[in-house]
Amino acid sequence: MGFEMAGHISKKGYDVLVFNRTEAVTADWLSKFSGTGCDSISLLSGQCDIILTCVGNDKDVSQIYSGENGIFESAKPGALLIDHTTTSSKLAKALNAQATSLGLDFIDAPVSGGQAGAENGQLSVMAGGQASSITKALPILNTFSKAVTHMGESGSGQLCKMVNQICIAGVLQGLSEALMLAEATELDIGLVKNAISGGAAGSWQLSNRLESMHKREFDFGFAIDWMRKDLSFCLDEAKSLGVNLPITEYVDKEYEKLQQRGLNRCDTSVLAKQFEE
Repeated sequence: MGFEMAGHISKKGYDVLVFNRTEAVTADWLSKFSGTGCDSISLLSGQCDIILTCVGNDKDVSQIYSGENGIFESAKPGALLIDHTTTSSKLAKALNAQATSLGLDFIDAPVSGGQAGAENGQLSVMAGGQASSITKALPILNTFSKAVTHMGESGSGQLCKMVNQICIAGVLQGLSEALMLAEATELDIGLVKNAISGGAAGSWQLSNRLESMHKREFDFGFAIDWMRKDLSFCLDEAKSLGVNLPITEYVDKEYEKLQQRGLNRCDTSVLAKQFEE
C-alpha cells in the first residue's frame, strides 16, 4: 500500500525519496513515479522533513525506527514522522515518547480502504498525536486519502483501527453466513445484492465482495495473514481492558483454520470458505 501512497504524493508534485528493504520494489516504483531512490532508511530520513512509513508488523516498525541506523538515529531535528502501519497502541505510544525526547513529532496513522483505496487515493486515515502535527501532515495525507480524522492522543489512531478491524470481521462473518443461505435457496446473488445493499443491511463489503465471494474469488489484496495480525492487537487490547469480544475471537479462529488449509494469502473475504471442506 505504501507503494501507491508514495505514488500519489509524487504525482502531487512533492519531492519524494523512497526506500524499500527489497531493492526491486524501489526500482519498480521509480519506473512508474518521479522521485529519488535511497539505499538505506538512514540516508532517506537524514534528508526529509516528513517521513512516512508503512511496513508489516510491530517488529518491522521497531527496527526501522529504533534499530541501528534507524530513523531515530538519523532524522533531521524537528522532522515529522508518520507511521501508517497497523501496530499495537503500546508501540505507537512508545515511539511517540522516544520521538518527543529527540525533538521529533510522531503520528500513528493507520489506514483503511485496502489496496483499491491506496491505488485510487481514497484511504481513510485514523491519526493519533498532537493537533499541530496532524495539521502539518494534512497536505501530504490528503494526497492519498478521502478522510483524515484526528482521534486524539498518541496511540488512539491504532485503537480506532482495531475498532475498524473488529467491524470488518463481524460484517464478513454475517455476509458469509448470508451467502450460504442465499446459495442454498438458489437466489440470484446479483439480485440479492441489489435488493439489500440500499437498506439497513448495506455495507462496503456487501456491495464489493458478495458477488466475488459467490464466485469464490479471493484475490483482492489484504491477506488473512495480515488480518490475523490485526485481530491479535484487538484481542490483546480487549483482554487488558477486561472486554469480551466473542465474534472477533470466533472469526480469528476461523481464519486460523483457513491458514492451515493454505489459504493464508487469500483476502479476508475468503472467510466464506469456512463452511467448505
